[in-house]
Amino acid sequence: MEFSFVQLSYIIALDQYKNFAKAAEKCMVTQPTLSMQIKKMEDSLGIIIFDRSKQPIVHTEIGKIIIDQARVILREKDKIEELILMEKKTLSGSLKIAVIPTIAPYLLPLFLGKIMVQYPNLKLEIQEKKTDEIIHLLKNDEIDVGVLSTPTAESQIIEMPLYYEEIKVYSDGKHPFIKLDILAPEQLIRKDIWMLSEGNCFRNQVINLCAIRIDKRYENRLNYQSGSLETLKKFVDSEGGFTLLPELAILEMPNRQMNQVKQLNPPAVREIGLVYVRNVAKLKWINILANIIKEAIPKEMLDKKRGKLVEWK
Repeated sequence: MEFSFVQLSYIIALDQYKNFAKAAEKCMVTQPTLSMQIKKMEDSLGIIIFDRSKQPIVHTEIGKIIIDQARVILREKDKIEELILMEKKTLSGSLKIAVIPTIAPYLLPLFLGKIMVQYPNLKLEIQEKKTDEIIHLLKNDEIDVGVLSTPTAESQIIEMPLYYEEIKVYSDGKHPFIKLDILAPEQLIRKDIWMLSEGNCFRNQVINLCAIRIDKRYENRLNYQSGSLETLKKFVDSEGGFTLLPELAILEMPNRQMNQVKQLNPPAVREIGLVYVRNVAKLKWINILANIIKEAIPKEMLDKKRGKLVEWK
């Protein structure tokens, strides 16, 4: 009864992609090689891991148990390798990061260059994902750390708060809000609000902040399928109305547009943090990432007391 780490990685890939061709491409091998190695492992163990009669391919009952254990084994293997590197004082390795779309375009440019220069032997793999997808990837050991709006109230997930950014109001140049210096949340209950599509945690924070009840009054705006704050800003400018933006999204905004940005009273903030599962091997890199992010953002954003926390759940 024998199997290799390579074979374990193959069954995990096939379980993820449920297609031999896609799994082989991910593993950077030919499809016959991947198929042969998985069959060889099944023969060695005397069990069937995948039901090939179904499309897409699915694991068997015992196959799921084997695949789950394979993830544990490979994770522990990675831990050993990382611990050895740390013992040898060789600060190198990899970090797989997932960031939600309302953070990525504004936060990543602030720190990526610095971390790449300071740690040239660190390999970064970064992808944009929604919050629920990040939680799923973490629990399945497909990424090392996520950057999202916390708290998540998720079991098995460890949270490390980083900073607190205010939620601002952005309206078109002729909107009634232009004449006001500050706004109260109840003033935002209007039909001309532009919002992100469902599945974005920032959308939920806006709904919670404004106490918006989803009904037909908001049907046109709320059903607009966009995960991009930049798209919403452009719609505000071209079509009128207003939207809400996190503070980092306005840092690079031209001065001529700053009159369109209004503050809420009382100030409302969202907490941004790192989320991860208990992984000793990657914790050093996660702490380094946290420190570099904190150094990159405006210092006032480190203050937890700068506003009322708006949760997204």
